[in-house]
Amino acid sequence: MDYRTLYRKSLENPQDFWAEAAADLVWTKPWERVLDDSDVPFYQWFTGGEINTCYNALDRHCEAGRSEQAALIYDSPVTGQVRTYSYAELTDEVAVFANVLQRHGVEKGDRVIVYMPMIPEAVIAMLACARIGAIHSVVFGGFAAKELAVRIVDASPRLVISASCGLEGQKVIPYLPLLDQALRLAEADDLTRILVSRPQLPIEELHPSAVLWEDAVADAQAVDCVPVSATDPLYILYTSGTTGEPKGVVRPNGGHAVALKWTMQHIYNVQPGDVYWAASDIGWVVGHSYIVYAPLLHGCTTILFEGKPIGTPDAGAFWRVIEQHKVKCLFTAPTAFRAIRREDPRGELLDRYDISSLKTLFLAGERCDPDTLHWSEEQLGVPVIDHWWQTESGWPMAANPMGIEQMEVKAGSPTVAVPGYDIRVLDDEGVEVPRGESGNIMVKLPLPPGNLPTLWGNQQRFYDAYLSRFEGYYLTGDAGVMDEQGYLWVMSRIDDVINVAGHRLSTGALEEALITNPNVAECAVIGVEDKLKGEMPLGFVVLNSGSTVDMDELKESLIQAVRSQVGAIATPRDIHVVARLPKTRSGKILRGTMRRIADGQEFKLPATIEDPEVLNEIAEILE
Repeated sequence: MDYRTLYRKSLENPQDFWAEAAADLVWTKPWERVLDDSDVPFYQWFTGGEINTCYNALDRHCEAGRSEQAALIYDSPVTGQVRTYSYAELTDEVAVFANVLQRHGVEKGDRVIVYMPMIPEAVIAMLACARIGAIHSVVFGGFAAKELAVRIVDASPRLVISASCGLEGQKVIPYLPLLDQALRLAEADDLTRILVSRPQLPIEELHPSAVLWEDAVADAQAVDCVPVSATDPLYILYTSGTTGEPKGVVRPNGGHAVALKWTMQHIYNVQPGDVYWAASDIGWVVGHSYIVYAPLLHGCTTILFEGKPIGTPDAGAFWRVIEQHKVKCLFTAPTAFRAIRREDPRGELLDRYDISSLKTLFLAGERCDPDTLHWSEEQLGVPVIDHWWQTESGWPMAANPMGIEQMEVKAGSPTVAVPGYDIRVLDDEGVEVPRGESGNIMVKLPLPPGNLPTLWGNQQRFYDAYLSRFEGYYLTGDAGVMDEQGYLWVMSRIDDVINVAGHRLSTGALEEALITNPNVAECAVIGVEDKLKGEMPLGFVVLNSGSTVDMDELKESLIQAVRSQVGAIATPRDIHVVARLPKTRSGKILRGTMRRIADGQEFKLPATIEDPEVLNEIAEILE
């Protein structure tokens, strides 16, 4: 079936469409209603049904003859380890640790905080929670104590699982001082904690409420899966909120499993037994969806990579992993490829490796500029697919559906709406704009299975943040264009649209112009206050490694590129050359924070920032 036929079916008859997808999973009790619209706008999927996500991710593959197939490959260049778990081995480890959780009082519906580095125990802990119906909430390892405390207070966990440290390149990041401080701030100092002692920073003294992982599992016995309601939460994942308080995105068991398994074949075009690698972190939604759950639900081999695209040991790190493990599909952020390009602009390191197993590269997490996409295509010789989604959705909203129909790639566009998503572009009054005109990207309700049905403990905030803008629509927070062929162009966050003398300009369009310069590795454009025009664009560029260029000539060339590609009205006030851009740990550029610095406003240091010192460098430039 071609894409457009399948897409129409998903919107015209979503009940049959998703019931058919759900039949690929094992249910302990069939659903009563596929789509429950009894409490509009708060829709639910597969109400009355019972399922266990862990069983569908592990046990059923063992029963179907995949016991000896690799389920999880832990590849850690920072420790020099590669460890492979078969489906049988991973099932056993998870079943035993699920018993550990039960012995420490964790029951169905209880919350468990997972504050872990990229080690196998983190995946085992997540799946063990799913096995017994507990709700895990993964917090990025090394997160600030205050931010961790906020999440502990909100989730009210039964216990915390952590490790002695994380590793970032050559740096050892101690976790336990942060965890101890967070628990004190949360007034939960006596909360049970199960800890992995890593050889890079062994635990020498245990807190009275702590137990070592190895001791906890020593005499534990494997336990079976516990059926849960399809609408019960599998996990809570906190995402930043505009008020400064994180929002606890809830992911329901049933719809999540159905949607994720469906995406593996239809979007990523991988089959059971294929090796799939999402080079992300379990602390982010990509890690939840495409390191842990989707590949295992589909019977693939997934890779847990404890390293970086550069520096572990060099910009050939990704190519080594692809060759060694025969990766078929790679999914990472555009910023990873910009980093690789900056270090190895001609792709010379690629010549050392055989990456012939790779069939597709998927990019997401931030907008992929055309220049990065074309460079990646030229280097890898495979389709490079930009796709768009959010923590809230849990899986792609717009993509080139490689397993349905490979569509034309239009650089700068994540292609078309994925089946299930009725994406519209509306003006500020809620009226759909003509094709080709920019506006607010919205999704007509109901959202498909696996999207957030609410925020943890706060239904009203869920409504206010996502559903209240225009009746019957979900607010994505992004601005963009739908072209005549139905291709979506996500240009910026709604807050990142610059208003220059009444002209609405997208930061994405300006950045596209800057990145075309061969000396520029990556860039960011923000809008800053201007007494005459309201706002003016201000550009920041990072140069490729080894670039030697006259700065005045470079700036003039960049300004001319903006004028010719966007228009004279978009001429930047200035363009600054910087060593690096401030980013979150997941690779998103902190444009909003940069804008507040430029305008002399107070700002809160984002909890997810990768290196706070970069903001100080930006502030010094703007003084």
